[in-house]
Amino acid sequence: MTHHHIALIPGDGIGAEVLPSARQVLEAVGARHGIGFSYTSYDWSCERYVREGAMMPVDGLDQLRDKDAILLGAVGHPGVPDHVSLWGLLIPIRRGFRQYVNLRPVRVFEGVESPMRGAVAGEVELVVVRENVEGEYSEIGGRLNRGFPEEMAVQEAVFTRAGVTRVLDYAFGLAARRGGRLTSATKSNGIVHTLPFWDELVAERGAAHPEVAWDQEHIDALAAKLVLAPARFDVVVASNLFGDILSDLAAAVAGSIGIAPAANLNLERDFPSMFEPVHGSAPDIAGRNVANPVGSIWSAAMMLDHLGHPEAARDVTDAIAAVFATTDERTPDLGGSATTTEFTEKLLELL
Repeated sequence: MTHHHIALIPGDGIGAEVLPSARQVLEAVGARHGIGFSYTSYDWSCERYVREGAMMPVDGLDQLRDKDAILLGAVGHPGVPDHVSLWGLLIPIRRGFRQYVNLRPVRVFEGVESPMRGAVAGEVELVVVRENVEGEYSEIGGRLNRGFPEEMAVQEAVFTRAGVTRVLDYAFGLAARRGGRLTSATKSNGIVHTLPFWDELVAERGAAHPEVAWDQEHIDALAAKLVLAPARFDVVVASNLFGDILSDLAAAVAGSIGIAPAANLNLERDFPSMFEPVHGSAPDIAGRNVANPVGSIWSAAMMLDHLGHPEAARDVTDAIAAVFATTDERTPDLGGSATTTEFTEKLLELL
């Protein structure tokens, strides 16, 4: 039996409600495929920040370093500023473990009605590849003259040849294994230095992958086209900010951000990768057992695939699809009345 040691970080809000669903599914599919799991759980969260002044301890990365993967629930609470919670936990893990690819698949499932009539099951199945550790989310910048009329804030975007090239090569390689189509998100008509540099590197890496047909779209036009004609896209590669926005938009087109998963990947496997639903902590519904667990469960499936178990991962995504296609079980975000527990039980039954 193959064994994996998983770090669990439930985090805040509904994170603590959806992560148990993912763990139940892992146990069930693991029993079928001869995969064993052990877990170490960490209470790193906004609650911990309020109590101790930090989202995680100073040796937090060292505590995670020997794990095979990290499964995260959600981060954020209204009592703690978002930049404090994010930069106190999620971003240090991504950067400290060089998780430079953020992978976000988007799929319209049979039985899930998209708010867009052009988004049809079987036709919309794309993936956003987001650069995850630099770009617009750099730490370079600061505030000057606080409280005075001439107060200012400076935020520097940082694009490096190494950082952009490695994520582009991953995206082109992924496109070659899928439909052979790639779209690059840019805004080089208005952002004069970083995005023309991005475009140059896309053209350079595109020439090295002649099996992939690629184009580029300005981010504003691309956002509109993802809504109006999502079926035309296969792999979309984007900078940190653009990929963040586009993947949330695409998830909403697919029916609900509650079903969207994400993987933060260190491709060299020098460090553990981290898997998390996109939906956030949703404090307005926390504690009510109504959160959609699909984002967390699908993230666990992505973790299985990364750990070398593609058949087990496919069993999980097939079970998700089967719940939507063959039953009426839906959580409230999808127009139903099923609880988190009821939806998970139905998925486990079909699994």
